[in-house]
Amino acid sequence: MKMQQWCIALLLLPGLSISLQAQEIGYFVTLGEANNPELRAMRLRYDLAGEKVEEAVALPDTQFDVGYFIPGMQTRTGAQRVKFSVRQMLPAFGQITAREAYVSSMAETDYLDWVIGRRQLRLQIAQGYFGLQAMRQQIDILQAQEALLDSYRAVALTSLETGRASAVDVLRLEIRKSDVVAQRQMLETQFKAASFAFFRLLNATETAMTFSVIHLPEALPESDFPALGPHPELEKYGRLYESVVREEALNRKSASPSFGVGLDYIVMSRLTDVEVMDNGMDMWMPMVSFSVPIFNGAYRSRTRQNEIRQAALKADETARRNQLETLLEGAWQGQVSERIRYEAQTGNSIRTRQAIDLLLKQYETEQVDFSELLEMQEMELKLQLERSEALKGYLNQGALVNYLIAE
Repeated sequence: MKMQQWCIALLLLPGLSISLQAQEIGYFVTLGEANNPELRAMRLRYDLAGEKVEEAVALPDTQFDVGYFIPGMQTRTGAQRVKFSVRQMLPAFGQITAREAYVSSMAETDYLDWVIGRRQLRLQIAQGYFGLQAMRQQIDILQAQEALLDSYRAVALTSLETGRASAVDVLRLEIRKSDVVAQRQMLETQFKAASFAFFRLLNATETAMTFSVIHLPEALPESDFPALGPHPELEKYGRLYESVVREEALNRKSASPSFGVGLDYIVMSRLTDVEVMDNGMDMWMPMVSFSVPIFNGAYRSRTRQNEIRQAALKADETARRNQLETLLEGAWQGQVSERIRYEAQTGNSIRTRQAIDLLLKQYETEQVDFSELLEMQEMELKLQLERSEALKGYLNQGALVNYLIAE
């Protein structure tokens, strides 16, 4: 799934067709992928692994030697003075190809590390974004409650003049408003701290962006149980297993004989006291060398190590698959639970508002009981805040589900 589709799915997966927020979170994901230093480091490690592939196909260094005979070694055709040598070792047939395949497979695992890191970053950005949205919603809810308490206080003052309320009722409303104001101010402080952490995750300037608040919907849609898709964390085990296979192929090639070629050139000096054929003629000596691993216990040990590593990787892959499936089950069930919680709080919130409206109409003709009104108002605030938390939990669990199933 492409990045833009993945971002939009974070909002459309729960059924919230809010294009503005989808564009906004997509922008944050793009910004985070471009700026996050940890993800950038993973990408550089992958680039480094690619350079190691070029290193793997290189031949061993060519050896050059120069020697001077002190004193010159006398031969039939003259004294040896200077010796020049050049040697080149050549690996066994297919060893370079095997080494390249092994290093390439290790580079592929580094690439998957980057893919996993990018997917985890998207999840962190989505959940951080939804957390900030929830805080912003709750701040708005508290501000609306402050306005309601101000209107109730105005009613209480009017009722106080007509004797239908007492000064204690006015003080209760003021105390309640003070408590709501304190809640809002503390939440605003928490929002600043969370916003700072969010933009540090993006490695971006906090003042450059603002948030569009998602309003609480009437209901949240149900979703079918998803299946665990091709996940890079599981794919990584397959690549690691393949790298061990290629490492074993390289190990077998390394256990094969290798050979080298060389050439010696010896500078000769002429004999002055006798005249012989080829007097003072320089000598050329081609050479061929072989390296045979007679004591190959190390190679047999590596073969056994690779067999154990392959078995361990299979077991690790099964264990990780079980963990991801358990995580997926928990995330999906958690999303279902948050939807049930949200719907319950929505219904209770509607009934609470109806009760408050009935109390306000009753106060038009009867004695005002502000303690009952405050009790219902406090219940309404609690339900609205819980609705916001339920929506955040629903979206967070949906983001986690998408992390596990998205391709």
